[in-house]
Amino acid sequence: MKKEAKTFARLGTWAGGLLGLLVFLGCALWLGAWLTLPPRNETLHIAGLSAPVQVTLDQWGIPRIKARSEEDAAASLGYLHARDRMFQMDLMRRAASGRLAELAGPRALNVDRLSRILGEYQHAQASYAALPEPIRAVLTAYARGVNAWILARGRWSAPEFLPLGAPQAWTPVDSLLWSETIALYLSDNFREELSRARLSGTIPIAKLLQLWPPQRDTPAPDSSTPGGTTPMRQGLLNWLPNFPAPFTLPAEASNAWAVDGHHTATGSPLLAGDPHLSLSFPSIWYLARIETPGGVLAGATAPGLPFLVIGHNAHIAWSFTTTGIDTQDLFVETDLPGGMYATPDGPRPYETRREVIHVRGAPDVVLTVRSTRHGPVISDALSGARKVPGDPVLALSAAAFKLGSAAPGIFALNHAASVAEAGQAAALMTAPMQNLTVADHDSIALFTTGAVPVRKSGDGSVPVAGADGLHDWTGFASGDSLPHFVSPASGTVENANERTAPPDFPVFLGRDFPAPIRARRIHELLSAKSSFTPADFQAMQADDVSVFAHDLLPILRALPREGGLTGQAQALLAGWDGTMAMDAPQPLIFNAAVQRFVLQTLRANHVPQADSGPWDGFAAWLLGDPAGGTWCGGDCRPALGRALHDATQELATTYGPDPAAWRWGSVHQAVFAHPILGEIPVIGAFASRRIAVPGDDTTLFRGGNGNLGDFTSLHGAAYRGVYDLANLDASRFVVTPGQSGNLFSPHAWDMMGLWARGSTITLPPNPDTVSGTVTLDP
Repeated sequence: MKKEAKTFARLGTWAGGLLGLLVFLGCALWLGAWLTLPPRNETLHIAGLSAPVQVTLDQWGIPRIKARSEEDAAASLGYLHARDRMFQMDLMRRAASGRLAELAGPRALNVDRLSRILGEYQHAQASYAALPEPIRAVLTAYARGVNAWILARGRWSAPEFLPLGAPQAWTPVDSLLWSETIALYLSDNFREELSRARLSGTIPIAKLLQLWPPQRDTPAPDSSTPGGTTPMRQGLLNWLPNFPAPFTLPAEASNAWAVDGHHTATGSPLLAGDPHLSLSFPSIWYLARIETPGGVLAGATAPGLPFLVIGHNAHIAWSFTTTGIDTQDLFVETDLPGGMYATPDGPRPYETRREVIHVRGAPDVVLTVRSTRHGPVISDALSGARKVPGDPVLALSAAAFKLGSAAPGIFALNHAASVAEAGQAAALMTAPMQNLTVADHDSIALFTTGAVPVRKSGDGSVPVAGADGLHDWTGFASGDSLPHFVSPASGTVENANERTAPPDFPVFLGRDFPAPIRARRIHELLSAKSSFTPADFQAMQADDVSVFAHDLLPILRALPREGGLTGQAQALLAGWDGTMAMDAPQPLIFNAAVQRFVLQTLRANHVPQADSGPWDGFAAWLLGDPAGGTWCGGDCRPALGRALHDATQELATTYGPDPAAWRWGSVHQAVFAHPILGEIPVIGAFASRRIAVPGDDTTLFRGGNGNLGDFTSLHGAAYRGVYDLANLDASRFVVTPGQSGNLFSPHAWDMMGLWARGSTITLPPNPDTVSGTVTLDP
């Protein structure tokens, strides 16, 4: 007994010691992370400042910067971005330059391979060298501000750097990597080409293109597709990585609209815009107000960039929506012996360069990158056992990597004093292709930015032969040769990613455009009133009515009435108006049924979901066009009825036997997760948050999901702005989940509730509440 007592006592001592050690380590970890938080009030010296800069932080941690020069303001913004978002900035430049594996190990190798093959860093270097000196001066000043934070804090720059060591110094070229990444992400057409090539051996091309339902002047399919599928095409598409958050999901979504002074209570224009990107922690956006003798800038900045991306200056306000214009083509090159490939002028050697990728915890990977006259050979991303003899050589031609940086355009937009000057700035924004909605004190407009490749032939829908030159690009169309609308007679401009070109437009823009579902709702709301206020536009951004549901509800209601659960669900849909409210069961029933219908239709035709276009447009086309019956073996309505039955049975197993008790908000929740820490057990619980939201993938309050049948909201408007040209200081803003990227900051998650309610804040010159100050001295 005494021996057993001693043993238990010894075990108790060990357990107590272990518990004490864990508590100590937990406290040390917490203390270390807490020490990464910036002080509430601080003074710092930054070399190169021409005068002291005063920064006031409001209750949300949003800075008001007052600087004597544009360069001083850029240095201050760089310091503040690093103060709140240094790890996010480092992750962005690593992803774009192919250095993620240095941090994350082999799991990030595919992202690095793609970035190295595309040569994003080399393109950023060349773009920087070609920039005018005033823009380079702003980029250099911004880098000085970022480096001031790094030098002052070292590994304490952010919690993530505690185990990794201090981040490397920031360079002006690093800032251009942001636009490189966003240009590629918002023009990702080559994946669709690979999807079609993969399926072209089993599905006729005309039917295959129906996965992306035609919009207005969509041309007839190009019959020049290389025949058949190969293991290479399938393997490459399976291999291609997603971008790290917030670059992870398709970007065919954003809203923007404006009305002129004849349609407002003040007699001056109003403009609203909410770009949709992946929801993440931290947000891609960072709110700021910047004042210099040259004027004021207020709205959404992007950590890594010294410019205002979306917002207003003293004269104009602006927002962007993605155009969907096709600026990428895949070419199947003819490989020849001796490191050569075929061209219309005879054999030509590949251009090559050697890339060494350092991999954390694993040997370096040496990559030989080949390029042709069309662009980099992305099929070289597959190596070893994944390659099959005779696989085609696929080269990517991308406008974003053939043109210079978009920085001159954004710089000019920040300085524009009128709609006309904004239009001139739009012509300088080489990539990505965007719709720029803009308003000044007197007028409104929509311009198309970027440059569209002019093809000899073909529609860019599938990979084409590269040796004969028949599908080569002969140049680019830009500026006034692209769609633009200035002071339209209607007094309104609006875009939600739908096609903007009329049927007879002379420049071919592409064939894949999302259905104008959200655009129709914007038009409905703008047509319902003759005069608008900023509060009206704010309410529109939070609108949760689906015109897509309006279109499909008559079909659902006409289905034969069943008994049991399905009959109860049908009764609920019978009186529903298509509002995707959080506290209602109908949005869950509707989305579950329609998404299951699309998924079952794809499976029946042996089409992976990853190879399909936007599901909402495809569903509307299946049920609204007689040609849709070819996918269902006849009429698609019985298939919709079966999907409704199956969906209600599955929902009952999860949410209970009473459909009236189901709630959309219980499943439709916006998720904000750290791109790395969010995936780590235990820690991930502290590195991610979720909140119930209204709407769905088809409403103005957009909550897009990643996979059919998964109702989690992963994609939406992480930033909203409403701009009152009668009083720009009364403009309204919101970002989510908060300003800070530090998990321990009180401003990491504090705007989530505000955003989910559709609420906003203003950014007046002086905040009502001051939460901190930063003084930056020369």
